[in-house]
Amino acid sequence: MRTTVSFPLPPISACKKSLLEWSHQFREIAWLDSNGHADSYGEFEAILAVAAHDSIVVPRTTGAFDKLKAYRKEIGDWLFGFLSYDLKNDVEELSSTNFDGLLFPNLFFFQPKKIIKVHKGHVHFMYLDVYAHEISSDYNDIFEKRKVDAKAVKSAKAIHIKMRIFKDEYFQRARRMLTHIHRGDIYEANFCQEFYAKDTEIDPLRIYEHLNTISQPPFAVFFRQDHNHLLCASPERYLKKSGSQLISQPIKGTAKRDTNPQKDASLISRLRHDAKERAENVMIVDLVRNDLSKNATKGSVRVEGLCVIKSYRQVHQMVSTISATVPPDSDPVDLIRDSFPMGSMTGAPKVSAMKIIEELESFKRGLYSGAVGYFTPEGNFDFNVVIRSILYNAKKRYVSFSVGSALTAKAIPEQEYEECLLKAKAMREVLEGL
Repeated sequence: MRTTVSFPLPPISACKKSLLEWSHQFREIAWLDSNGHADSYGEFEAILAVAAHDSIVVPRTTGAFDKLKAYRKEIGDWLFGFLSYDLKNDVEELSSTNFDGLLFPNLFFFQPKKIIKVHKGHVHFMYLDVYAHEISSDYNDIFEKRKVDAKAVKSAKAIHIKMRIFKDEYFQRARRMLTHIHRGDIYEANFCQEFYAKDTEIDPLRIYEHLNTISQPPFAVFFRQDHNHLLCASPERYLKKSGSQLISQPIKGTAKRDTNPQKDASLISRLRHDAKERAENVMIVDLVRNDLSKNATKGSVRVEGLCVIKSYRQVHQMVSTISATVPPDSDPVDLIRDSFPMGSMTGAPKVSAMKIIEELESFKRGLYSGAVGYFTPEGNFDFNVVIRSILYNAKKRYVSFSVGSALTAKAIPEQEYEECLLKAKAMREVLEGL
């Protein structure tokens, strides 16, 4: 059981900064921030969960979803955590044998001792009863006594980012992917590449704050599991359950921003009417509709918005929204398992695309293109898609971020490569100090 105490909200920007600085002391941290986007985490403006009272770690994929399903039922409380892309191997007869420099577990969730929710002008402290006596002292520490932690905000030295594969090899592999598409093995595939730095140290919290400031995405996350860190500026929702309603919002279609309003409007118009980008989006919408229909009540799967343009600080995106109604007794973990991983990060047909992706990509995706989010005690959940993100293993001193683009029959490898560089811009900027 949890004790909830609410206080009037201090100025929102100062509140968020104070909460993040205070969280730095804990080995488990989950910070989810909507950055003011009304259609993001609808249950709150931001939420912080810290300090594992209990947790589940699954280093390998075998039986991972079954273990999570049993664990969620046993705990019956809030759970925060992540799902690696490679859990695809737990869903289908697939494997992941590419190089992995990060070595994150495939699944991690924790039951937090302390949850602090920012919502509707108040900050709500939701502590397990055994820790409820610490609410007042924590409030004072966060909002009245907290000073800037020099360690958390110190300047970091710029690091040099390397590419796992270079331009010519990217073109070669992309053309091999197109060969599969042209002969009908698949219709679309998300082809990704890794950028990395070895033997380096970063200040994860400072880097996250910089990344979030320049991106301001609707599904931002700072996540820590001991020495593993996720610094996430994702614009994409994977799957949300609220009562009997499911919502998925795949993104396919990207255009750069321009500081000139007229040029920016022209870029929006060009993206909206781009036949290739729309075809990519529609194919993934059909895939997601199929995924949701596995558990939906008959006739309830609907496309609420098709190829809607949404603008963020770095890019314009083409977003679609698919909804479905599920029976009241549906298990939340089953709903995720039956649609995992997100179709926008795989391709169509899904299983065939994932097999070819594994063959042609040069790295193990791990948490990249997986999902981070939470379960509520009632069985609701909300998960993003882990893109536009920096991953850091402090123990191995390894930093990584990955980007990709969708290849279809009309794809031009040179243009896809430029799209990848556009998506990589924010991560390179905060790491290299550009």
